[in-house]
Amino acid sequence: MAMNGNRITTGFGARSTAADVIDGIDLSGKRVIVTGGSSGIGVETARALAGANAEVTLGVRRAEAGRRTAEDIIAGTRNKQIHVVPLDLADQGSVAAFVAAWDGPLDVLVNNAGTMGRRDLQVTPEGWETQFATNHLGHFALALGLHGALAAAGDARIVSLSSVGHRRSPVVFGDVNFTARPYDLGLAYGQSKTANVLFAVEATRRWGGDGITANAVHPGTIAATNLSQHLDPDVSAALVAAAPYARTYAESEVTFKTPQQGAATSVFVATSRQLDGTGGRYFEDCDEAAVLDPAAPNTAISGVEAYALDPANANRLWELSLALLGFE
Repeated sequence: MAMNGNRITTGFGARSTAADVIDGIDLSGKRVIVTGGSSGIGVETARALAGANAEVTLGVRRAEAGRRTAEDIIAGTRNKQIHVVPLDLADQGSVAAFVAAWDGPLDVLVNNAGTMGRRDLQVTPEGWETQFATNHLGHFALALGLHGALAAAGDARIVSLSSVGHRRSPVVFGDVNFTARPYDLGLAYGQSKTANVLFAVEATRRWGGDGITANAVHPGTIAATNLSQHLDPDVSAALVAAAPYARTYAESEVTFKTPQQGAATSVFVATSRQLDGTGGRYFEDCDEAAVLDPAAPNTAISGVEAYALDPANANRLWELSLALLGFE
């Protein structure tokens, strides 16, 4: 591991796979949860952790898909400690049931699941915009409920999956649910991904004394996952065109990753001893991302916005989330 100023670089990169970064690591005795573990990079994250002998629980919306994934992982790794538990992050009752069913310490929580919304505004029964409710509030409630289990592990880690999409929007604290402004799919998704970074910042600040650290990761642009299952091509093209990195996409400078490569940064952040005690940071391609200058236009598909790492924003989001969940 090298330090570029205060920025961590690792020797791995965009083409590294989850198998590459976990090579030589033994997770025997470690217990891990991977949300959204039945598809895409969630499967490859779970597979790599299981291959290193961790006990892995897949939190999934579709139990049958989760069971098929578990059987495939067991067959490939010969690790029988793979469990499947229903978890719908848009449903706070489901989150509470998952937490209630958990027993014992938890070493790693990978908040991998995510959704990209539809063209029109969708809300939960509570009135929360669906992407914010699923990508942030669901995972926030899950981590909050599992805090005791994470603390019991002594040196637990949380991996919070964000996206380059966070650059579309900060958290708009005065209107997170689009009740006072026109709904915009890209802004809503971007806001939820910014929230994922801010969660990592504040979780580390609040829970670091319990031995819990949290980091956010951008997995990269993956060739095929279920994340954008609701998007038609016209909507997808419009999202890209409106992004600050649209020119980069248009000039075909994007390098698409396989799911195995997309899982690499999550697995690195979850397991590497090089990150012991490190939290509140944003990683991409297995390295810590550079913080972008707010005064300088940047069209590259790399870097993290300063607003996503701002401690004041992180604290404000935490307090807002507690209030929305009724924990004031």
